[in-house]
Order: sequence, then C-alpha cells, then structure tokens
Amino acid sequence: MNKLYSILLKQHVGAVNEPVVSVGDEVKRGTLIAKPTGLGANIYASVSGKIKEINEQAIVIEADEVQDETFEPLKGEGILELIEEAGIVGMGGAGFPTHIKLKTDLKGGTILVNAAECEPLLAHNIQQIMDEPQKLYNGLKYVMEVTNAGKGVLAIKGKHKKAIEIFKSIIKPEDNIEVSELVDMYPMGEERAIIRDVLGKLLEPTQLPLEAGAVVINVETVCRITEAVEQKRPVISKNITVVGQLNPGKESQVFMDVPIGTTVEELIEKAGGIKGKHGEVILGGPFTGKATELEAPITKTSGGIIVTMEFVNEPRKMGLLVCACGPNEERMRDIAHKMGVSDDKIVSVQKCKQAVDVRGNLKCENPGHCPGQAQKCIEFKKAGAEVILIGNCTDCSNTVMGSAPKLKLGVYHITDHVMRTVNHPLIRRIKGDVRLKIK
Repeated sequence: MNKLYSILLKQHVGAVNEPVVSVGDEVKRGTLIAKPTGLGANIYASVSGKIKEINEQAIVIEADEVQDETFEPLKGEGILELIEEAGIVGMGGAGFPTHIKLKTDLKGGTILVNAAECEPLLAHNIQQIMDEPQKLYNGLKYVMEVTNAGKGVLAIKGKHKKAIEIFKSIIKPEDNIEVSELVDMYPMGEERAIIRDVLGKLLEPTQLPLEAGAVVINVETVCRITEAVEQKRPVISKNITVVGQLNPGKESQVFMDVPIGTTVEELIEKAGGIKGKHGEVILGGPFTGKATELEAPITKTSGGIIVTMEFVNEPRKMGLLVCACGPNEERMRDIAHKMGVSDDKIVSVQKCKQAVDVRGNLKCENPGHCPGQAQKCIEFKKAGAEVILIGNCTDCSNTVMGSAPKLKLGVYHITDHVMRTVNHPLIRRIKGDVRLKIK
C-alpha cells in the first residue's frame, strides 16, 4: 500500500466541511475535496492519488507512488475571490477564514503583518521572510489593496536582524510599507499586543483590531495569498518547525511546504528521529501547543512539533495558575498528571489577575504587562499548595517569582520540560534590560 494522507475536514474556525468526492475517486494535487457548510474554508487534496476512505473527521488519500509539483489551478480572478477559493485561513494557528477577515474597508488604516513568531523555538516564519521576502512583500501589497489600507507594517522582534535587513532592502518608499521592531518576550505576537506597541492603542479584550483601524495577519498567511493571486495555487501545504530531543541535536529544523495530511511521525523521522526516551510530543508551540500522537496529521494551522524530555516527578501538593496567554486548565492538568500529580493533590486553581472571560475564552486585559500575582500566590499558600504550576506570559512569570519564593512555594512553568530539553533559559525572571523596554 502507498502512503496515506489523512486530510481533516475541520482545519479552521467554523463548521466541519462537507466532502465533495467519493471513495475510489482519483484526485490530483489541488483537487477540491471538501467545501464549508457555513463558516469555513475550502479544503484541497495535497497529493495526487485515490480516495481510500471518508469518515466524520477526515478524507484519506492513498498517494500515488510518484508525485510531481504540478497542481490543479484556481479558477477565480479577483484578489478576494482567489483568497476565498484557495481556502486560506489564519496559518499562525487561529484558523479564521482570511477572505472574511479581509472583507473590510480600512479607509486608509494599517495592515500589520505578524512576524513576531511569538512562541519560543518556532522558526518557520522568520525563515520564510529570509528566503522569500518578495513573496511576503507582494502579499502585503495585495492585502493593502483589497482592504483599502494606507499603510503596511512588518511587526517583527528586533533580534531578527538578518530578516529585518533583507525585508527593508526591498521596500519601495511609494508603497508606504515599513518595519516595526518588537521586544523579545512572550506574548508579543498576540494581536492586541502588536496593535498596542506599533499603533499605540490598547484595545479592550472584547474589541477587534478593526476598532484600531487595523488588520493583523500572519506571515505565512500573507505568502499563501501571493501564491493564490500569482500562481492560482490553493492551500495544499504548511511550513513546520521540528525541534526537541532528536538525534541530530536540539536546534530547530524548518520544513517548508509540507503536504497537509503528512503525519507528525514522518516529520520527526525527517528531522532525524527521536533520541532515547521522551516525555511527550507537542503539536504547536511551548506555551499553547498540546500533546499529540505520532499518527496525527498536519493541518493548515499546525506550526511546530516538539519532542520533549521526560517529565520530572513531583509528589507535592500543587496549585495551578491559568493564564489567558497560555494553555487552558485541561492542558495544565494534563501536564500536572504527567509530572505525577493526581487530581486530589491539585489543591487550588486560580486565574491570572488580568484574565477575563470573553465568550467562553480567557483574554488578557493588557497582554505582556502584569500588575502582579501576589494575591494569587497567597491563595495557593492558604489552600495548602507546596508548589505551583504556572502558564503565564513572560511578565506574569516575572511577577510570580517576586512573591512565590517568599511564601516558600516552588514554581514550575508549563514550558519547563520543553525548555530543559533544548537548554533554553526557563521562563522565570525577566532580565532588567528587556523589562525596561516594555512600554
């Protein structure tokens, strides 16, 4: 049997797509295989082959042994029409259909290209800027045109000097495009944080970027727009970072244009394979990624694959501090359990001081700017916790460390097992020179 590709029917915000192919059908790269039934985006075959199975979750394609680079071209003409037909969604992880986001008149406002690569260790956005700056630049101009924006900004952390230099070298003054450098801290990449630091406007958790006269859009998403407009290419592949406990070493490896439906296991093997025993495999970044299985398929919103070291064993009573910038309580409990903490030893669950509920999801009042977590640490101490597990942003973690040790509370961060795997500094105290740059 040839290789199988499982193409999930839900790779976006909205409803599960409806298949438009049948078992036994022959498909080519770029053949439309599923359409949205409501809010959603088209889904295409990422390989040529035969439809082997259709179930409630996915369409399974048995790939032809020989694959080529050709694809079935899109039929549309206008920019917005091609974006919709191509099935482009927020490829930074949000998954919101891009054609809907861009159906707006900014009346001279701003397009902010999110190049923060917010999650530590991920590297594919910065790699694409260095490898394909013109593709990003052209895509930004298309987005500006379709939204009637007067200005385009590449928002990127200042540490990425080479990528900044490359992009600046192709800017034409008449296009009104510029680069804005961001501080190197998490969650710099959250759209309201970018709007605050670039445009000087702090939106309420309930407000959308449009209320600041802006649209925020991910690097890879913009590049896929260029492909749709200039090549009539649908979304059939994804850029992925693979990192962690791998045989070649602990440096991040970037794989560009991975066919959607490729398994996590295949990419790990391409990266050299897992070295020795490991703790878990994460799909996503260290902060917001979730544990996954090796057979899980890559989707339009996949970003990173991280193989971690084994978990430390923690027998003491624990409190959980849930942050809007990190994982939800379910994922934090998952990590606690893998550390050997049973539910009866989780004595308290607190929410970050600035986390507010917005339609069932936690949002931070001011991402990356924390007023202090001392009261939460006191609550943990009162509940009998001996250690706490936090999922906070860089600054919140900094403030936790200002109070927890004084209360004799041990502190773990949900990223610890990831950071230790690759010898990255743990999320604890912010260096003074970085802290001073926070507005």
